[in-house]
Amino acid sequence: MEGAGGVNDDILLSVEGLEVSFPGRDQVLGQAAPIRAVDGVSFKVKRGKTIGLVGESGCGKSTTGFALLRLVAGRGQVIFDGEDMMALPPNRLRALRRKIQLIFQDAAASLDPRMTIGDLISEALDVHGLHKGAGRQDRVRELLDLVGLPTRFAERYPHELSGGQAQRIAICRALAVEPELIVCDEAVSALDVSIQAQILNLLQDLQARLGISYIFISHDLAVVRHISHDVAVMYLGRIVELADRDTLFNSPAHPYTKALLSAVPVADPDIEKARERIVLTGDLPSPANPPSGCRFRTRCPVATERCAEVSPGLRELAPTQYAACILV
Repeated sequence: MEGAGGVNDDILLSVEGLEVSFPGRDQVLGQAAPIRAVDGVSFKVKRGKTIGLVGESGCGKSTTGFALLRLVAGRGQVIFDGEDMMALPPNRLRALRRKIQLIFQDAAASLDPRMTIGDLISEALDVHGLHKGAGRQDRVRELLDLVGLPTRFAERYPHELSGGQAQRIAICRALAVEPELIVCDEAVSALDVSIQAQILNLLQDLQARLGISYIFISHDLAVVRHISHDVAVMYLGRIVELADRDTLFNSPAHPYTKALLSAVPVADPDIEKARERIVLTGDLPSPANPPSGCRFRTRCPVATERCAEVSPGLRELAPTQYAACILV
């Protein structure tokens, strides 16, 4: 895994110091209090690999994904295939967006109910001027086959699909423009467990066949462990631990990562009974008024007085592991 610096041809996307703020309002004084939803996030995505973004609801995972595509305004450096997306003019950004696609959490809601599945898929081809004429229908049938759906689905409407089928169509639309990177925003959270496994296996098969990279956003650590090669743990707008999958799940360093992993049930009843559960106290602080020093200190079971004074950045613990904690 690459650190904050360095150049690597295997890196498709490099994010440095990404920040996203939303206007807020003080309930007492009525003064604007900006909400820093994403505060200095940095990570890299390797070609043909998956990085998982995990954390509690409200930690900034989805906002990070939207900011990478400039769907929300952000600051920082987002280098995709050698180009800084934050500095691109609109016409160049439109062309580059073909290479980065997004799969939304609610697949059914992202599909226009007035359009057939064939039209929904070919709409992406129209936008980017791909596969014109007779070749368009052939491309639609090819894409449906790619995600494991019969070609007759091209004539159906979104309300005729199950949740898993709607998610396959959402994946199909993302694949239509031949992207290099897909941001999956809670792509399986609304599905039954058995359907989740099918969609995860489909995403892995597509990655092996097409060489696609994924940013997989999820709060489900078991899902992230199944699909990710690297994992970034977020808390209150910042990444607190970044590591390869095996290192993070076998040797977590940050207290927040340890607490998250302790909440994941283990199938072996003897191990489950013997292991210690770390219960976090208190509520997630407001991003409009985060704690001083380490943002996790107000809920951390091992916090010291110094944690209120020092705002830790990611520090290399091993070649594939970084953590933002002065006690590690």
